[in-house]
Amino acid sequence: MIKDILHHTANMLREEMPKFDFDNPIVNPVELYNDLAETMIDAEGMGLSANQIGVRTRMFVMRAENVIGVINPKIIDVSSETVVLEEGCLSYPNLFVKIKRPKFIKVRFTHPDGTTETKKFDGITARVFQHEMDHLNGIQYTKRANTYHMEQAKKLAVKINRKNGVLKPKNELSLEVQQMMDWLKA
Repeated sequence: MIKDILHHTANMLREEMPKFDFDNPIVNPVELYNDLAETMIDAEGMGLSANQIGVRTRMFVMRAENVIGVINPKIIDVSSETVVLEEGCLSYPNLFVKIKRPKFIKVRFTHPDGTTETKKFDGITARVFQHEMDHLNGIQYTKRANTYHMEQAKKLAVKINRKNGVLKPKNELSLEVQQMMDWLKA
C-alpha cells in the first residue's frame, strides 16, 4: 500500500531507529517491505526508509538489480576512496545536494524473509545504502553537505519549487501551518 512520506521537519527523522526484532516484530517485515517498495516506486525514489513513512524500525528498501529489503543494516567496511555526487531525498522534495561518501562499502543485513547476507556495493547502490542507513541513524543528508553546496542546492530548490507551483515553507513550518498563518494575516 502506498504510504505518505514524512516531510524533513518530522521529529522521527532525527531519531535513531530501534533494531527490528524478528522474535517480536512491530510489523510484518514482508508487508512493510511491500509498503516501502510500492511507496518508493510511486514517488520515483531510489530508496526509502521505514521512518520516512512513520514506522519506528531499522528497515529500508532500495533499488539495485531489483528492489532489496534491508533490515538491521551494518556497514562493516568502507573504501578510503570517496566520491562527491548529488543526492536527493523524498523527504526534501527538489533539494539536490553534493555529498562526499565512500565509493565502495561492505555491508551485512537481513532480508524480510529472515536470511542474512554480506555484500559489497559500489556506485549508486553504495550511495543509496549509506543515505538510507543515515535515515535510520537520525542523520539527514543535508548535515553531510558543506555550506557552499547546501546554499547552492537551496537556491536551486526554490527555483524548481516556484516553477512547479510548490510553496516553500517559511521558517521550517509545515506547508499547512504556513498557509493557515498567511490566510490569517490576509
